[in-house]
Amino acid sequence: MLSLILLIIFYMKLICWISLFFSSCFCYAQTGDGYLKTNADDNTLLWEISGNGLTKPGYLFGTFHMLCSDEIQFSTSLKKAIAKSREVYLELDLDDPAVFAGAVMMISMKGGKKLKDLYSPEAYQRISAYFKDSLKTALALYQNMKPGFLTALLYPKMMTCSSAISVDEAIMNLAHENNIGISGFETMAMQAAVFDSIPYEKQAEELLKAIDSIGNSVIQFRLMLQAYKDQQLHDIEKIINDPVFGVEEDRDLLLDKRNKRWVEQLKEIMKKGTVFIAVGAGHLVGKNGLIELLRAEGYTVRGLENRD
Repeated sequence: MLSLILLIIFYMKLICWISLFFSSCFCYAQTGDGYLKTNADDNTLLWEISGNGLTKPGYLFGTFHMLCSDEIQFSTSLKKAIAKSREVYLELDLDDPAVFAGAVMMISMKGGKKLKDLYSPEAYQRISAYFKDSLKTALALYQNMKPGFLTALLYPKMMTCSSAISVDEAIMNLAHENNIGISGFETMAMQAAVFDSIPYEKQAEELLKAIDSIGNSVIQFRLMLQAYKDQQLHDIEKIINDPVFGVEEDRDLLLDKRNKRWVEQLKEIMKKGTVFIAVGAGHLVGKNGLIELLRAEGYTVRGLENRD
């Protein structure tokens, strides 16, 4: 269920040597009672937010909603950033039972629509056969589900392991270890509404396309996964912009509008103290990504080293 809820799957160049040459700084980012080293370039998933009247910095981290469990290894800098925070903000508050209690209703199509209504008999049979043969489940179980959410069921087939968890969940567990509260930018209803804004017929077409070209889907997924593991934000942006990835046409709904709403929330949230923000890495990149939007509001956003 977690992978279905967390479907929506992904800078400033830091020239430290100039600061070293002209001011003999050590290129560290202040973190209240200690310092975290800034990254030598823009290839990092961990960022510090400061300035613009903030008395304490905040932290921004790009997640990947599903990874093999043995691939999630958090850096010392990330753990320190979480430990310094008063609250962790995710896309959804995964500590809120209401998120899961209303999930089934929220991921269902409105107006009594069913998957069979969206396909020709031949196309429906192809999808049904794939679910039975490859996913080992009956498509009939998902008749009322929005096709966009159903796409998440394909992700485990694209991975190289049988045990996968979300980075968001791992971040939440780390917050619990530090007795730090969890909050969310959105409700389940808000995320479900995004998929109500995209015609069900279009979602159905994308689901069929993904199944019919599962080989290409696997390649794209693994390219994105490798870019994420390498913390190559420019590569993540290129992949998202690739028409094959299927995001560009609905970017405004899936990424841009949501990023702008989150920044408006953060302008108030960050005034109250240090927060750790963990959202899909795709939300960080581009001119309408969180990094550039926060800079446009007057904040200083700089990358932190995120490797041990």
